[in-house]
Amino acid sequence: MKVNILHASMTNSKESGFVGKVHFEVEGQTNQYEITLHSRKATEWGYGLFFLNESGKEEDLLAVEDELEENDELFDSLVKAAWDTLEKK
Repeated sequence: MKVNILHASMTNSKESGFVGKVHFEVEGQTNQYEITLHSRKATEWGYGLFFLNESGKEEDLLAVEDELEENDELFDSLVKAAWDTLEKK
């Protein structure tokens, strides 16, 4: 599955930990997606996957979610895109 990252961001606070968002599109699909990432210590990441602008086909969303679960390289590239935007203090 080939993805194109459109936008990425990440914040860090004592209260929330690390919170990242990545907007991306998948080659061959009409809709764009947003993945929201969360980790307390930037080690293990939880996420939520959503359509970005408008609802689309549930089977497309499930296909992307399955790919994220199976393809560590893809998931890690989305985390890295968000991580790279974090301002280092």
